[in-house]
Amino acid sequence: MATTAEIDLYEVLGISQGASKAEIKKAYHKAALTSHPDKVPTEERETAEIRFKSVSQAYEILYDDDKRHLYDTHGMAAFDPASGAGAPGSEMDMDDLLSQMFGMNMGGDGFPGMGGGFGGRGMPKRPRKGANEKQEYEVTLEELYKGKTTRFASTKNVVCSTCKGSGGRQGAKPKQCEACKGRGVTTGLKQVGPGLVTQSTSECNTCKGTGETYKEKEKCKKCKGKRVLETRKVLELYIPRGSREGDKIVLQGEADQHPGQEPGDIIFELSEFPHEKFGRVGADLTADLNVTLAEALTGFNRVVLTHLDGRGIQINVPQGQLLRPYQVLKVAGEGMPMKRSDQKGDLYLEVKIKFPEDGWLKDDPSMQRLRELLPKPGPPKIAETIDEVEFDPDATLIDVGASSDDPRAGGEWLDEDEDDDDDEDGAGAAQCANQ
Repeated sequence: MATTAEIDLYEVLGISQGASKAEIKKAYHKAALTSHPDKVPTEERETAEIRFKSVSQAYEILYDDDKRHLYDTHGMAAFDPASGAGAPGSEMDMDDLLSQMFGMNMGGDGFPGMGGGFGGRGMPKRPRKGANEKQEYEVTLEELYKGKTTRFASTKNVVCSTCKGSGGRQGAKPKQCEACKGRGVTTGLKQVGPGLVTQSTSECNTCKGTGETYKEKEKCKKCKGKRVLETRKVLELYIPRGSREGDKIVLQGEADQHPGQEPGDIIFELSEFPHEKFGRVGADLTADLNVTLAEALTGFNRVVLTHLDGRGIQINVPQGQLLRPYQVLKVAGEGMPMKRSDQKGDLYLEVKIKFPEDGWLKDDPSMQRLRELLPKPGPPKIAETIDEVEFDPDATLIDVGASSDDPRAGGEWLDEDEDDDDDEDGAGAAQCANQ
């Protein structure tokens, strides 16, 4: 991983090093939406896939406080197991630690003369549980709305049924491993920085951590002394309706098997892919309600959007009831399903009015009739001195105070307002839907 040390994860997401978690999440949603391979032309998919993987990696590390601290301290070297800089997942359990310190398995015999482990004489030896396998599973909002069951093939190691995990033929007696002297681990020095070394412990490559070896002719014929066999199994993953980002789906005991250990679990963490039309906040959904100026003034009765399950959602706005820009309509019971319940959240529609293009009225009589139909303006403003000024119709609030050092300048206070809405519970999802 020589190149990973050069990656600037903050630059990948386009954020500063002091960015909040809300800013990180917002930047990820925006970058993921624009760089997803399915959203670009075929000839650009290879480049988009590389970009998308970089964006996902940056979000995974920077959004997690512990991983972000490791990255800020050590850079990408912290996530390279070969670098020895404290990569996540390198933790050691107590049994391994005591085994390395005292050359024994504390889960069973314990200290010599103590008649068992710390629990005292006669305590049964409980198999240690193997490591869990964690994976991210990306799902669409449609799949979370309707629920999903998927089957996939998993390749994993299982204990050899012929030798029962011993690695040797029946009746064969193992010998102490010469490389590790029966400890199952070897120690050595590893450089962790300029002029700094530390003692590191790793599994013995000769005996694979067992502390014992067999002669070649005494090894199990089926597993060749490896104690495990690689097998393929079809697993089923069920995602309940109403699941959300961060939920974990656990397949118990489906991780790799190791002799003398209880197999670990396969844990899938759900990652919700940003939706083009809907935003999600808890069990509620948000979407834009796009209407014409005529509809906003005179009402309408039509299907305004297609829901996540394919149903058309029809809205009836009667004549005389006006819609105003950015007005929000609440549709009760049309949000996301709630897990283990028949209830649903609500759907919030934000009114977006499409105004006509400049010059859409071509003649003065039509303009006059429109003025007669619309409400009349209020009384004119009275001033002693009047200046007729020109204006720029394409300005934005970001321009406010742009040339000053005032902290309330447009870009600053606009970002703060957005941050208030874009909290860690996902309130910023509505913004993603508008991009």
